Formats: sequence, structure tokens, C-alpha cells
Amino acid sequence: MSIAGSQEEDTVMVSPLVALGVSTPILAAPMAGGPTTPELVIAAAGAGGLGFIAGGYKTADSLGEQIARVRSAGVGFGVNVFVPNPVPVDPGAFRAFARAIAPVARAYGVDTTEAGIVEDDDHWADKIDLLLSAPVPVVSFTFGIPEPAVVAAFRAAGTLVVQTVTSPVEARAAARAGVDVLAVQASAAGGHSGTLTPQRTPPAVPLPDLLEAVRKVVSMPLIAAGGIAAPDAVTEALRAGAVAAMVGTVLLSADEAGTSSPYRAVLADPARRRTVVTRAFTGRPARALRNDFTDRFGDLAPDGYPALHHLTSPMRRAAAAANDPERINLWAGTGFRHATAEPTARILQRLASRA
Repeated sequence: MSIAGSQEEDTVMVSPLVALGVSTPILAAPMAGGPTTPELVIAAAGAGGLGFIAGGYKTADSLGEQIARVRSAGVGFGVNVFVPNPVPVDPGAFRAFARAIAPVARAYGVDTTEAGIVEDDDHWADKIDLLLSAPVPVVSFTFGIPEPAVVAAFRAAGTLVVQTVTSPVEARAAARAGVDVLAVQASAAGGHSGTLTPQRTPPAVPLPDLLEAVRKVVSMPLIAAGGIAAPDAVTEALRAGAVAAMVGTVLLSADEAGTSSPYRAVLADPARRRTVVTRAFTGRPARALRNDFTDRFGDLAPDGYPALHHLTSPMRRAAAAANDPERINLWAGTGFRHATAEPTARILQRLASRA
């Protein structure tokens, strides 16, 4: 099955990605925090797919620099942005958690007991201004749905708008906002869930079932995401009605990925057997490889995004620099065993081999 469409009884849903020069139904997901690099995005385009620059946790200036590097390659690409959807943390719960993790953080010279509560919006307005002043081919949103006026502005600028959803209810809301395409994310996905209600962990619905449920309530192109790491999974997603499959975890060990050394080592470690959904690092549900930090603090972490992200970030950076995988967020989907150390293009071509 090609990127041109997915069969749904007697009708064919034509993918708007075709107009962007995408010929292979495999997209490289945005992975914030380092794994997604401009080189990975460029390589995804070179393989006939499309890559997304991860705008999360960057200033507008830093994002602009990465956009310029990808533009210079003359390829199609997308940019992903976190929509402000804060989960204010209870101050008392925040202080209790800061005290609980203090001994671990102190080993890296970080005093979490003195940390203030940071409730920012990840430079939302600056990034929107940047992307509207110099439009990109595709923009995708997660964590929240932009106001309809923002969506309309991007569409008027010629930018294709993709919205991450995790349920039929969210799909309806995104359709009402006027977006062009839905990225339907199953709970098997690595990293943060795009759920609009992060106080609740999304149920473990298989991706094909979630795609079918979303197709019943909206009529628009769907991108499948979550746990896709092998050719058979791509085929299954396309047969379920998606026009393309988006993959992330399977690219974490790719040559062009910016994944840290301890992170790469854990992905290749046969002793790592499962993932867990945890709030321990950021106060928002995210799937990660189980490690000492998730075991010790997963049940203690309160809801609170981005406050917990900012609280644990200095410790995580220091642990990564020290090659300590037990204190970093090892975001990974259920298909992490398929992550291989080879060129991005080869990985994507293999995934598309049965599409």
C-alpha cells in the first residue's frame, strides 16, 4: 500500500503528504530532548518519508537554527510544537517529591529541595510567531489543541496542520479546530502521551482498534503512531485506515540520532525487558524503559507538568553526562527491541518493505 491512500471499503482517503513529495508511508516522529536531529530529519526525507523537527524544550531561536539547517538541504519536513496544557502541581506535593528525590539528585550536585516551581509555556507564542513568519511545510501539535484561529493562520500560510490525538473524543475536538490530519497515538508509544487529559493515563488500546474507533467519528487522513517498530506493524496500521505510520523508538539508535551514550547502551541491553508508563520524570504520563528512578519514584510522583520536568531536568542532564542510565528518562515504546544502530534511511526502508 502506498502513501497515496488507504482503502476504506469503496472509498480512498488521499494523503495530503503526497503533495509534499512524500512517497513512502513512514514518518520519523519528533523526539524532544536530543534524539531528533536535523540530520535525522534530512535522512528521513531522503528515504522518501518525512521527518519532524522536535520543537519541545527549545527556544524559538534554537528551533529556528534547526529549521534553517533542514531547509538548506532542500527537503520537505515538519515541526512539532507542544501546546500549553499545564497541569499545575500542588505545592505541598511538589516539595514532598523534591525531598524524596534529593539524595539521588545530590549525588550529581543538584539540590532539589531548593528548586522553585516553574510553570512555563515552552516559549509558545515565540514559536508560533517564528513558524508563521517563515512558514514550514508541516506543523504538528501535541499536548493540547491550538485555538481555531491559530490553526486557520497556519493553513492560510500554506502549512499542513497535524494534531496528535489519543481517543475519538480528542479526534472530534481536533476536527472542530480545523486541522488537516490527525496523528493517532496509541498508548504503546514511547515518551510522553499526547493526551489532552494528562491527569489520567490513557487506556492500553491496540493501535488498529484505536484507528478504527477514530475513523468512526471523523473523516480525515490519519497517521498511525505508537509501538510501530517492524514491517508487519506498518502494514497492519495502513490496513486499519492510516495513510502513513509514524515511528520514533525504532530510530533511537540510528546513526543520525542524537541519543545519548547511556541511552543507546540500555536500548541494546538484553537485560532491559519492559517499559512502564511513569510520571516520575515530568509529572505527565510517558512510556519509558524501567530503571531505578522509575522503580523508586514512579508511585511518589504527583501530577505536575511542566513543574516536575524542570525539577528533575538538571539531575537528568548530569546523569547522562556521567553515563548513568538509572537517573535519566529512557523514553521508549513497546517496540524498543527493534532499535538498531544503522542509518535512518535503511531503517525506514526496511519498515516500508511490506507497505
